[in-house]
Amino acid sequence: MSRTKHDSLILLLLLLIAILSISSVESGRPPFACDPRNGLTRSLRFCRTNLPIHVRVRDLLGRLTLPEKIRLLVNNAIDVPRLGIRGYEWWSEALHGVSNVGPGTKFGGSFPGATSFPQVITTAASFNESLWERIGQVVSDEARAMYNGGMAGLTYWSPNVNIFRDPRWGRGQETPGEDPVLAGKYVASYVSGLQSATGNRLKVAACCKHYTAYDLDNWKGVDRFHFNARVSKQDLADTYNVPFKACVVEGKVASVMCSYNQVNGKPTCADPDLLKGTIRGQWHLNGYIVSDCDSVGVMYDTQHFTVTPEESAAATIKAGLDLDCGPFLAIYTDLAIRRGLLTVTDVDMALANTVTVQMRLGMFDGEPSAQPYGHLGPRHVCTPDHKQLALEAARQGIVLLKNSGSLPLSTSRHRTIAVIGPNSDVTETMIGNYAGVACDYTSPLKGISRYVRTVHQVGCSNVACRANNLFGFAEVAARHADATVLIMGLDQSIEAEFKDRTGLLLPGYQQELVTRVAQASKGPTILVLMSGGPIDVSFAKYDRRVSAILWAGYPGQAGGTAIADILFGTTNPGGKLPMTWYPQSYVAKVPMTNMGMRPSPGYPGRTYRFYKGPVVFSFGHGLSYTNFKQSLALAPTDLSVLINTNLFATKNYSTLSSNAIKVKHTNCDSLSLPLHIDVENIGNMDGTHTLLLFSEPPTSVKWSPNKQLISFHRVHVVAGLKQRVKIDIHACKHLSVVDEFGIRRIPIGQHSLYIGDLKHSISLQANLEGIKN
Repeated sequence: MSRTKHDSLILLLLLLIAILSISSVESGRPPFACDPRNGLTRSLRFCRTNLPIHVRVRDLLGRLTLPEKIRLLVNNAIDVPRLGIRGYEWWSEALHGVSNVGPGTKFGGSFPGATSFPQVITTAASFNESLWERIGQVVSDEARAMYNGGMAGLTYWSPNVNIFRDPRWGRGQETPGEDPVLAGKYVASYVSGLQSATGNRLKVAACCKHYTAYDLDNWKGVDRFHFNARVSKQDLADTYNVPFKACVVEGKVASVMCSYNQVNGKPTCADPDLLKGTIRGQWHLNGYIVSDCDSVGVMYDTQHFTVTPEESAAATIKAGLDLDCGPFLAIYTDLAIRRGLLTVTDVDMALANTVTVQMRLGMFDGEPSAQPYGHLGPRHVCTPDHKQLALEAARQGIVLLKNSGSLPLSTSRHRTIAVIGPNSDVTETMIGNYAGVACDYTSPLKGISRYVRTVHQVGCSNVACRANNLFGFAEVAARHADATVLIMGLDQSIEAEFKDRTGLLLPGYQQELVTRVAQASKGPTILVLMSGGPIDVSFAKYDRRVSAILWAGYPGQAGGTAIADILFGTTNPGGKLPMTWYPQSYVAKVPMTNMGMRPSPGYPGRTYRFYKGPVVFSFGHGLSYTNFKQSLALAPTDLSVLINTNLFATKNYSTLSSNAIKVKHTNCDSLSLPLHIDVENIGNMDGTHTLLLFSEPPTSVKWSPNKQLISFHRVHVVAGLKQRVKIDIHACKHLSVVDEFGIRRIPIGQHSLYIGDLKHSISLQANLEGIKN
């Protein structure tokens, strides 16, 4: 087929898919099968809910024709009227609330909007696992309600768990940050809440994306469709794949999405080692693997991975792909089978994975209203409790970066506030990307106005801030107010999918606006930043006239209320940065295309785990209006690591390579010890403290991180009191590192634990007693 004919066919099929998707949503009927009112299908074996799901799946596959099977391999699955199966759109999104980004979800009628929580990077700054799970539960309540109303599906391609490796990445805002442990904890919690599994049954099906080593969209002419990420086995095992493993193993997610990019020369969606070998073989995914949208087509059309399109279709399915977001497999799978590149059994295996998930969701159990979540409807969306949770999430995620004593503001002393900046009265900016239609909004200006009288000036017409002609009005406002709040930063015009930044400074003339207003201000000047990625605001950090700095991320529909509550002390800030804030000079040394985590000559390394150069604000930084003191109450100093003696019987001495024991060669269940930390609030205000526990391996281990987060706990402490935090240190999980070959090992020797200013050492010894050579 010529390229022109191929492109025309693709466009025609995409148009048909869009029309079918719109009609299925506008029908107002949830897509399901096995309607008990349908006399033709109600007695079919795959409709019998008393049978095991795998039996029902096998029966259904035996009834489908090959053309029907092929059209079920894509996101816009056809209906099969003769079997009572309605068409289904697999693509819906729920990154931080039900979204209408994918064609599977629409707002309108009884569902004008849904609760829009803070963007993930902001929520991650709360370091609160129970909050993440609760948000997932609320989102899935609203998703089920919209499904029951015929406005949404049940398969949500969220969350994004890629590591925020480079501060310029436009989609870093969607992620839980730069640390693999934090990302893994976030995803396990959010997915657990979102799926709310009861046994093998699901409320909705989540999807962890984009697997793997995907964190570049479009930087200096290099885009995600052409990018070949060259990643070492070590970095893959101890950084990039960690959150995906947590998603599958701990979160028990129902789906994983493979990415556009190649990894070491092979498209991820056609790599059997990554898909069948790792996701299914090692991690035992109970679910389906889906491609990023049109990535199978990209593999052929853009990356030229195969000579013919049918070869690309065969390569992906045989590698372990089950569902194509896009039309490619619907067009070329039949030819791949006729050419002998693929078998019908291969197709059946893919369909078995997708249909199994649909049955776990109850989509083959008849009318949704008669099912466990059938009672959910419009009154369960945008409820007061849900809105309150969105507000609480924003409060917990906002980070106080600097405070010279001016915060909190006082309603008696600061009766008039100048509210200035391009983000001062925004609404949609606060919900970031992959968002839906919010229930309602409270802008920062509106939130502050609930406390005191405000004078408003934008200063810049937008965040690009290409002119300074409005600065004079802002200076006048600041000169006559009791305090000034500048709300600056970024939005989706600066950082977004398809759009990576080239630098870390505030856009345009924003820095000049901050400096001039701070000089003119009669009272204290507070800088509030909205952004997903870090910004180099060194000028404000060291400017004494800028007395405080807050990072609000993208704080969701209630962001303005949360910002105001923190400014006036109704809420005591407790957020911590989930990523390093680098100086502008850092990006001059580091091309986005370099995937290496560890430093090398001329290359400074990435994230707090490996980079040791200057920073604007460090990972985990965050202040409070009170002061906390941490002390060790129980801290063991020794741990004996028992080695499997059978390994020495077979002379497997590689177990102790580099004085580090392979994790799989010891009994991990016996390698734990308790650590008790007292957190005392020694200030005058109740507050929440996030305890961050880091470990550092023995100095003899040269290929490990300098230090790494191993645990975190958020604890509320009343002023003058203390709380005890109990942590179990598991050697295999917390004290292990990954060697150059991607093998996880426990180094023998003295490990250091860090909790704030505290340092504690634990000595690990190899136990070889009883071993006979």
